[in-house]
Amino acid sequence: MDSLEQQYLSRARNELTEHIVYHKLSLREKKTVNREALEKLSTQEKSHYEFWRTLLPQETAIKPSALAVYGIPLLHKIFGVTFTTKLLESHEKNAVANYEKMLAKVPDSHKKRLELIIEDERFHERTLISKLKEKRVAYIGFVALGLSDAIVEITGVHAGFLGVTGSTLIAGISGVIVGFAAAISMGAAAYLQAKQDTEKSAALSAFVTGISYMISVICLALPYFLIHTMLIAFITSTLIGILLLAAFTFYGAVVFDRKFSRELAESVSLMLGTAIATYILGTFVGNVFHIKQANF
Repeated sequence: MDSLEQQYLSRARNELTEHIVYHKLSLREKKTVNREALEKLSTQEKSHYEFWRTLLPQETAIKPSALAVYGIPLLHKIFGVTFTTKLLESHEKNAVANYEKMLAKVPDSHKKRLELIIEDERFHERTLISKLKEKRVAYIGFVALGLSDAIVEITGVHAGFLGVTGSTLIAGISGVIVGFAAAISMGAAAYLQAKQDTEKSAALSAFVTGISYMISVICLALPYFLIHTMLIAFITSTLIGILLLAAFTFYGAVVFDRKFSRELAESVSLMLGTAIATYILGTFVGNVFHIKQANF
């Protein structure tokens, strides 16, 4: 098989895989609007597969990616239909560029059809995906509010205590207490904010914000109860905070078509900037009041 046929085979395999995956996802959807959009995507990918199939010898065996066929429905179950479909389509910019390069290579009899496929990949599929409706997406903003605020605030609390005391126990307990109070406060703020939006439940918005805040607090405080060296506990907690930010930033970047690297850089910079400021303040307070370095 020459290199051009290898390219045809790769395209056919990708389109066949996506056809099967979208069909599987449509069977899992209870909402009619989502199911119909996924079925249309599946049908569209099948027609793209059939196009590439006509460019290959009849005897060529084409198998879908087993990892995608079985792994992507699992992603759907965990992260939802919007994230999964947008992640699937995230490679389309490269696909369109590759298809445009191949216009000069395919037989003249196939050029018009390939142009229509490029149009599908560039516009039609995005239109179908934009029709997806998912409740969890409506509350992502409240999850982001709880998670990001907790990471910035509690990392700041821990950094402040790094400059005051050598006790990881005191720093951990302080983070949990401050975090608990802040989670209630943030939940109340989310409740009042959501009351202005008739499409969202104020109670659920408050719950989602408070819970995401407390989960972040617990994750950040845990190293201080397991590690007895203050600096190592702080570094470990900060790395956990960065990982949490990276995971949620990636999710949001996929769902809302944002730039992941820029969003993450902004969030991490804010977290570390706050930590530096509170560490300086904590060191100053510790020196002024001659607070003894306590170790429990």
